[in-house]
Amino acid sequence: MPDLDTDIQRYIITHQLEVGDKLPTINELSAELGVSVSKIREELAVARALGWVQIKPRTGTQVQAFDFGPAATVSVLYALGLDRGYFQDFSRLRRSVELSFWHEAVAKLTSDEIAKLRQFVACAREKLNRIPIEVPFNEHRALHLMFFVHLDNPFVQGILQAYWDAYQAFGLAIYADISYHREVWDYHEHMVECVARGDFDGGHRALQEHMNLLRYSPEQDQPSPKEIKERSAPITHFFE
Repeated sequence: MPDLDTDIQRYIITHQLEVGDKLPTINELSAELGVSVSKIREELAVARALGWVQIKPRTGTQVQAFDFGPAATVSVLYALGLDRGYFQDFSRLRRSVELSFWHEAVAKLTSDEIAKLRQFVACAREKLNRIPIEVPFNEHRALHLMFFVHLDNPFVQGILQAYWDAYQAFGLAIYADISYHREVWDYHEHMVECVARGDFDGGHRALQEHMNLLRYSPEQDQPSPKEIKERSAPITHFFE
């Protein structure tokens, strides 16, 4: 077995705990593992942040299903705090992932899910036509993640989730041109309609062209590390 970084990791894996299984109390873990209560508290806080466990009052600590998203997001936001140019690198990775898994993912979409995709497009159009204009970030994120909702690969899902967390914290500031957002939704609508009629190749071409629209402008004012942290919470951007 590889060397594991924390006692909590070691405990969950060596005891073969499954999703929903409860861990002993902090004091019990401290006694069994031979480490201090404060160290157990710290490790549980990390495990919770990474999505390994869920901690609820009066319920205790339960093992969660594996989700790569929290760990990926923490790493990406840390990287952006160090060097905001990393956003471009991560965007290129996300582009490759979506293009590579497109056909496998969209072939599994149901008619109800395609209807939801159309709703996202309609809602986004309505927001972009408001005065003042509202950038439809939530619809943008939901649409792209919906395309890949049936992809049974936690690492791909984690990368895509982390991308949208990074985009919310950082990317909205560098793609603020309204004409860009409107053009993006033209491509989104075309992608959805291609999938609806089973033209997955056409949707893939539209996705690729859509990705080519991304305009990275490192020279313009970018958010500070503090602003990146603050933007990790839900936000809405308006343009007067």
